[in-house]
Amino acid sequence: MQRMLWAILGGFVITLIIGPTMIKLLMRLKVGQQIYEGAPSEHMKKQGTPTMGGLMIAAVSLAVTFAARVGAGGSYGSYDWKSDALIAVAVFALLNMALGFADDFLKIRRRRNQGGLKELQKTIPQVVVALGFSAYCYFHPLIGSSIRLPFTVREWDLGYWYIPIMAFAIYCTLNAANFLDGLDGLLGSVGLCDFAAFGVMALILAGTVGASDRQDMWLNVAILCAGMAGALMGYLRYNLHPASLMMGDTGSMYIGAVFVGAAMTLRLPLWIPVAGLMMVVSLLSTTIQRYYFKATHGKRLFLNSPFHHHLEKKGMGEERIVSMYVLITILMCLLCFLMLPEGML
Repeated sequence: MQRMLWAILGGFVITLIIGPTMIKLLMRLKVGQQIYEGAPSEHMKKQGTPTMGGLMIAAVSLAVTFAARVGAGGSYGSYDWKSDALIAVAVFALLNMALGFADDFLKIRRRRNQGGLKELQKTIPQVVVALGFSAYCYFHPLIGSSIRLPFTVREWDLGYWYIPIMAFAIYCTLNAANFLDGLDGLLGSVGLCDFAAFGVMALILAGTVGASDRQDMWLNVAILCAGMAGALMGYLRYNLHPASLMMGDTGSMYIGAVFVGAAMTLRLPLWIPVAGLMMVVSLLSTTIQRYYFKATHGKRLFLNSPFHHHLEKKGMGEERIVSMYVLITILMCLLCFLMLPEGML
């Protein structure tokens, strides 16, 4: 618990301190946000706002996590691949962040939001990395192909189907997080709630009687989630409306990867759509809008997509939308705790 608290405080304070330097550096390098042409007109004033703040979130969260992590036997120094998956989750998240960075870089270089990676250029690497991490979890002796079922101590063994099913879950989560990052403070606030909840659930799982060899691994997941929560708290100081710093695809891809990576390590993938309900809403609304537009030859089901842009078009302000999304996420995170077996709480 103390290491989690240090990770939260460390992530918050460090991000808060280096934030102004990060903003000045990005401005000097002319790393400015390219606003999507189809976004609500009010968003055009955000054109040029420093972006790629996800680099700061990733650097700080991983630094405090590895500084506070536990090793085999509860020590700081040792590392055992058989009892911990922290490095694998970190590498998985960084690979996805690199893909988001490439997308951001091309958008900035070409000076337009649609100038980033093409759909296949993003999808193929995402699928390859997703399959690789799913295979790692499948063969990991402390994770395996079984996932927890809500409201019971039972588990569901997916067998070989675990790899493609989890790869699909990863792909959806990454894109859902990316779509949710459309308003000042939105993904940062929702992510903060999700990581706080998953950090506590990881701590609960690590304290159960049956944790045994998995205890160190789950404690490190708890510390990682705590580090993410702290870094996002500091980041929100500069991202709340009106934002002076944005995370870009660099940050949204990293956040989505850590979120799904932590859930898979805890064997709680069925908790992802519950805690990440607003991510699901963004993903579904965008997907439905896209195919409805094609099927009807130009008609739109929503005024704009993702759904938070539809709400903007209906006259709802950014701050009110963010508040609503956060409140819903808090309620869904509370439901996540109720989904754990009664004896764990």
